[in-house]
Amino acid sequence: MERVKLQVNGREHEVAAEAKTPLLYILRNDLGLKGTRFGCGTGHCGACTVLMDGKAIQSCDTPLWSVEGREITTIEGLGTREKLHPLQEAFLDEQAAQCGYCINGIIMSAAALLQRSKNPTEEEVTKALERNLCRCGTHVRILRAIRNVAGKS
Repeated sequence: MERVKLQVNGREHEVAAEAKTPLLYILRNDLGLKGTRFGCGTGHCGACTVLMDGKAIQSCDTPLWSVEGREITTIEGLGTREKLHPLQEAFLDEQAAQCGYCINGIIMSAAALLQRSKNPTEEEVTKALERNLCRCGTHVRILRAIRNVAGKS
């Protein structure tokens, strides 16, 4: 066991864990941030997507040792109950979630995209969401929600 310092959602945390422990486990089990979801456990479905220094990563296959000194943002750090992030508002407005399991990861991928490109093309949006799977069929609403935010930030 090692003691590792993390910056998560603007706050410093110190955890004791094996260096190879997936970041996802630390976020959910040690820090109680349940918005980051376990999906496949192999980095292929995107349910566990968080931002590391503004870049979308899959936290299920990101070892703890690789995030020390980096800024991690989860869905809980994107907005607050009182002031939702524009993407969160747009997803609610468009009713872009059906079961909702994948949506947090999709929002995080879209947030990373909109930090890089304020008004992304359809192709850029599609590429940014490549690693996020949704089986509910709300893709049209998801894309519409992202387009509604693009260009406004």
